[in-house]
Amino acid sequence: MEHTLWQMLGTSESGLAKLKEFAALAEKWTARINLVSKSTVPDLWSRHIEDSARILLVAPPEPRLWADFGAGGGFPGIVVACLLADRGAQTQVVLIESDQRKSTFLREAARLLGLSVQVRAERAEAISPLVADVISARALAALDALCAIVETHGVPETTALFPKGETWEAEVAAARKNWRFELDAHADPGHKGSAILALRNLHRAGRETLA
Repeated sequence: MEHTLWQMLGTSESGLAKLKEFAALAEKWTARINLVSKSTVPDLWSRHIEDSARILLVAPPEPRLWADFGAGGGFPGIVVACLLADRGAQTQVVLIESDQRKSTFLREAARLLGLSVQVRAERAEAISPLVADVISARALAALDALCAIVETHGVPETTALFPKGETWEAEVAAARKNWRFELDAHADPGHKGSAILALRNLHRAGRETLA
């Protein structure tokens, strides 16, 4: 699967080397601040690097601004930044992580990898609207709560990308009680029953009746 994924993404050897450098860095820091579950460290490459990279298979090729909320250990934000830089994209990547220790890790990782990313050690609701082209979040909150972030920091044309587990259909059903959006659910080949949800044209339910 690995070679197929990187071929599909067009990742260079230097791009893969940078991802491996990041994986080693994340493993080292996890021993101190628990960036990812320690039980997943032996499978960090497949569970976190590859999982994060797959999001680019369904993302716009060169967005102007990509905002990753709950950026945590840099999955998918740092991985996305590495791969976009490898493509030569001029995308501004903003990582939002309220945990000070994790935001410190993100800044250090970006520095060591030579990535031009902005790290915001704030909560999503405390940040002025970002007007992002792409919004992502991995294991941050239920879809209903994520839709509120998209409403604040996106526009109708924004693509929101959320990897979700086997209960994704239930999350979509719950979110649709409060939100209207176009949805493409892309099966995640790395996890049976999981999906990467791509939302566009999001607005609150009932707003269409106010015109």
